[in-house]
Amino acid sequence: MRRRVRVASLAVLAAATLVTAGIAVSSNGSTNKKTFEFSVGLWGDLPYSDTQALSGVPNLIADMNSSDISFSIHDGDLKAGNGIAGSVTPTTCSDALYTQAIGTFNSLDQPAFFTPGDNDWTDCDRPSNGSFNELERLQHERETLFSTDRSFGKKTLQVEVQSAPLCVGTANTTPGSTAGPYVPAGCVENRRWSFHGVTFATLNVQGSCNNDCTSGGSAPDAGGDPAEFDARNAADVQWLDDTFAEAAAQDSAGVMIVWQADPGFDTFGFQNAPKRNPTTLAETDGNPDGFQSILSDLRTKTIAFKKPVVLVHGDSHYFMVDKPLLDSDGRRVENFTRVETFGDHQPALGDVNWLKVNVDPSSREVFSYETQIVNRDALVQ
Repeated sequence: MRRRVRVASLAVLAAATLVTAGIAVSSNGSTNKKTFEFSVGLWGDLPYSDTQALSGVPNLIADMNSSDISFSIHDGDLKAGNGIAGSVTPTTCSDALYTQAIGTFNSLDQPAFFTPGDNDWTDCDRPSNGSFNELERLQHERETLFSTDRSFGKKTLQVEVQSAPLCVGTANTTPGSTAGPYVPAGCVENRRWSFHGVTFATLNVQGSCNNDCTSGGSAPDAGGDPAEFDARNAADVQWLDDTFAEAAAQDSAGVMIVWQADPGFDTFGFQNAPKRNPTTLAETDGNPDGFQSILSDLRTKTIAFKKPVVLVHGDSHYFMVDKPLLDSDGRRVENFTRVETFGDHQPALGDVNWLKVNVDPSSREVFSYETQIVNRDALVQ
């Protein structure tokens, strides 16, 4: 979760829905025929409160289970950025948080996927979250949520896993301690699968600055963890390259990449995203830049692929579907679409929603979008 302004009005939500509705029809060849072969559910940045954990998310799960999706993907953050005093559900980075998540994902009828968020590992060294060693918490996620090569859900899918020891773990699990000594670790949270001629992949790319700066934890975290970032970022770039190579080899109709962070795409820093030069992709706000290399690689591979590519992320909690990526000459990269999932807006109201992506590999755009507003009664006051 980036610490940023929240936009939560019903008017904004309605406007987003109307904008999305305007682009929610795939074009079958040169026609506007409304067909699709399968659907995917996207959500993330949930639950952030007891209300969401006890009623909002169960309602969302029930809504997904009553739909016709083939699988779902949660784009990170199993909790709010800070623990909530007096909560009855897990809101710190205790083991119970990850146990709750496994139960939630496995309650989905269809295969379910998850990629980590900063709130469930990089921010775990904050006192409000239990002052854990953040790298130890990522290690725990890898051992519990990513221990096999299959998805969550009552039905599961087998996936490719980045099991090579390109990332790092830690041998030091003392709360409040430094991350080291480092030990080689597989980046097993990075996953890839093909479904009906479309390639999907998850990458561990984190909000704020991708763990290249402080998350507001104890003293050892003052400068972030550049060693961890460098290893994981290189592994992410390799996974991205391999994903596009596989998509090309399989003649995939499109590619969907899912990670947690909102990296920012322009100089405005919308919703407090990083401010970025859109042609060089370098951050311009003076903060550590944990995204330029992965964004540059994504742009290069997207342009070369020529077919539709979608980047799905959370982090900012502001639902949108747009085309913000420019090439090095300032021209729009037309085959690239950014999708930002809803996430938490109003914890007290249980404001949890999801996005249904309809996929037609034979159509021109491949992906089209349909908002799913679950708790409508809670939104109308």
